[in-house]
Amino acid sequence: MADAPSTMTVLSGWMGSVRTAYRCRAYPTPEQVVVLSRTFGCVRVVWNRTLAARRARYRAEGRSTSYAETDRALTEMKKQPDLAFLGEVSSVPLQQTLRHQHTAMTAFFQKRARYPRYKSRHGRQSASFTRSALRMRGGNLTLGKTPGVLRFVWSWPGVDVAGLDPTTVTVSRDPDGRWFVTFAVDVEAPVAPEATGQVVGVDLGLTDFAVLSTGERIPHPKHMERRERRLKRYQRMMARRQKGSANRAKAKRKVARAYSRVRDARRDFLHQQSTTLVRRFDAIAVEDLAVANMVRNRSLARSISRTGWAEFRTLLTYKAHRDGRTLAVVDRWYPSSKTCSACGHLLATLSLGTRHWRCPGCGTRHDRDVNAAQNIAVAAGLVETKNACGVDVRHEGSPSVRSAVNQEPQPARVGIPRV
Repeated sequence: MADAPSTMTVLSGWMGSVRTAYRCRAYPTPEQVVVLSRTFGCVRVVWNRTLAARRARYRAEGRSTSYAETDRALTEMKKQPDLAFLGEVSSVPLQQTLRHQHTAMTAFFQKRARYPRYKSRHGRQSASFTRSALRMRGGNLTLGKTPGVLRFVWSWPGVDVAGLDPTTVTVSRDPDGRWFVTFAVDVEAPVAPEATGQVVGVDLGLTDFAVLSTGERIPHPKHMERRERRLKRYQRMMARRQKGSANRAKAKRKVARAYSRVRDARRDFLHQQSTTLVRRFDAIAVEDLAVANMVRNRSLARSISRTGWAEFRTLLTYKAHRDGRTLAVVDRWYPSSKTCSACGHLLATLSLGTRHWRCPGCGTRHDRDVNAAQNIAVAAGLVETKNACGVDVRHEGSPSVRSAVNQEPQPARVGIPRV
């Protein structure tokens, strides 16, 4: 994989125009590094102080804080002598961080995300500039109060960078020292690919990354396992260095770079697999896995965290929405592994170590994962079989697939095993 990864993500939109994000490597000059690093610090100060004020007010008065109130608080913040440095950078990234925090708080109260956390100087740093604080002419990017033109490497030959008109530009720096710039652009909606007439159920697992209802298996790439030995060596090197020294900072960057290589390789793998599924099948059914709850299992937490199931689901969602495909999500409590895909018989128990089992009802021998994938496709209503059930299903994208219906005289209810 290239040392300078680039990604393209569709953020929103369906008909007419869509907002697309292009992310590529940036190479700022030493003078620009000073200004952008100062901007990152100011963004971090504004975020942390505003979040602390929100928490204090809610605990004392039980009231939430609106965006307009945080905007006025930012104006007062700049008047304080100890925070006079906030006026030395562009005000647009500071206002943008208030908008981002307001969005994060709204998502938290709507139970769509966890409570926002404080920003650390040791993590990823970023600053967003809107059109009022950037200029893009002829492929040259200039940011407010930043000297010179910010150099970046464009990675899409099919897209003319000279005609790019970004609505927002986000400059970021990873803990390993790499710089990135992300362009949010409104483009025409892509033409949906032709229908293939194929549907599939996907069962995510630990033995294989994914097993399809067609019988195909996608093995785990095991990116972390291949690099774990080197990563441990870097971590030992960092542990031996004195805290606060330059050598420890160098060792810390090596550790961060090793993690970045694993993260980039995993993201590249997830992009390839999600794109392949969306191009091959008109409708895709997946199980609604509670990854945050599953990682509480100490025996499986490490393996589950390395799979990237949540990110894979996100990629499938936006790519299916972009290409006009259907993504059906089956209820997490549906016993897909314990149900016979041939006759609908439901086992009372099925241990995790049992990879194959024979149905006592019809005698069919099942592979645990293939059987689960076939049941997921059935539960989503993508295929018609004797094992159709009334499990809860929601469709993300074009609702062209009907919900599952009960077609059995005596169905196996979720949570009531029947032998």
